Amino acid sequence: QVQLVESGGGLVQPGGSLRLSCAASGTIFFIYVMGWYRQAPGKQRELVAAIDSGGSTNYADSVKGRFTISRDNAKNTVYLQMNSLKPEDTAVYYCNADLARGRDHRDDYWGQGTQVTVSS
Repeated sequence: QVQLVESGGGLVQPGGSLRLSCAASGTIFFIYVMGWYRQAPGKQRELVAAIDSGGSTNYADSVKGRFTISRDNAKNTVYLQMNSLKPEDTAVYYCNADLARGRDHRDDYWGQGTQVTVSS
């Protein structure tokens, strides 16, 4: 079984920073992509940032220049450094992993979510 555990969420003032972490554990053959999604109240879940096994990244336009995604392949961990936070960044942030538990068992896995609240 695979588990994704997020940490680092919390309450921060506008302009502040947070660093989210997500560690994947369990039976993992290969991780193709890890990323972060978020869901704000009354809105659909959206992709925030993603990073593939080679280090290529994608960002939502709304966070470009402010957020940075990175990964530590040895630890099966993905990070999201969030700077210059805005109230509109408030959401539940979910870790996602596109991974294989075996050569023929590729699937998407989700963390439980961590709350990020940006408010003064």
